[in-house]
This record gives sequence, structure tokens and C-alpha cells, in this order.
Amino acid sequence: MDKTSLLNDLKKRMDGALASLDHDLKGVRTGRASANFLDSVVVEAYGDRMHLSQLATVTVPEARLINVQVWDKEMVKTVEKAIAHADLGVNPSADGASIRVPLPILSQERRNELVKIAAKHGETCKISVRNVRRDGMDQLKKMEKDSEISKDDHHSISEEIQKVTEDYVKKIDSVVTLKEKDILNN
Repeated sequence: MDKTSLLNDLKKRMDGALASLDHDLKGVRTGRASANFLDSVVVEAYGDRMHLSQLATVTVPEARLINVQVWDKEMVKTVEKAIAHADLGVNPSADGASIRVPLPILSQERRNELVKIAAKHGETCKISVRNVRRDGMDQLKKMEKDSEISKDDHHSISEEIQKVTEDYVKKIDSVVTLKEKDILNN
């Protein structure tokens, strides 16, 4: 493995960690309704556990309302129960083949809890990025031991890996800071 492919592999894996963070943060509620808010809901349907997106269309008609259009009318009550028991702090109500999920206004205390959750997701992502860095450093050591690279190359590549890692940590911090502002101000 050469320097470029090693760095590209590490960047690709770090991008994956960032994508995971983005997905996790979409599930953290802000003051506005978001279709991603219900992504974590799992429904017992047809003898299996299915994500809500496999059973319904989720839309946001208003700033504080989520509408869930269930495709199979027989599943409406089951989906409603799953949303109610998903520990999201909402009270869904069925209306024919659709379910209305009004979002209550967030208290300051709840906003502070959500900020902590967002920060926790950020820390988890940083740990993932640092693990990727460690793997890269381990590969470098092996490459030097196998005489694929010199000691000087090892040193310069390890500095590049460290710089890439620091850049990703800054990206993570900025994404989490944006989410925190969104939680506190909406």
C-alpha cells in the first residue's frame, strides 16, 4: 500500500464516521419538526421488526407537526403504538390511514439535555476518527518494519495522518456546534 492509497483509505473511513454523526444528529430533535426525527422508530410488522420508513411516508406539513401516512391501513394502530413507545416524548394520534405527531415546545431543560446528547454523539464520532488514525499509524509501523517505507517516510506520513485527523475533529466540532445552536435557538 502506498502513501496516497493509505491516506485516501483513512479519509474514506473518517468520512464514514462523519456521515454516521450526521445521521445520528438528524435524530436529535430541535424546535422544528423534521422527517428524520422518526428514523429510530422500529415497528413489529408482518412477523418482523421494520423501520418506520418501510411502512409509511413521513412528511412535515407544519413547523411543529409530523404526518405519517401508513401504506397498509391495518398497520395504523401498530405504527401509532411504536411511535408512542419509542421514547421520543410525543403523543401520536391516528386519523384514518395517517398519524399526526404534534411536537410539544421544548423546555429549556429539555433543550439542555438534547445539547448533551448531541455532544455525546460528537465524542463518539471523535473516538471513531481517532481509531481510524490509530489503524493508519499501525499500518505505517508495519510498512516500515517490512521495509516498504523508510523511517523518514514514516515520520512525514504520520504527520499527515495527524493533520487529517485534526481536520476531521474540527469538522466534527463545527457540526456539533451548529446542531447545538439549532437546538437552543429554535
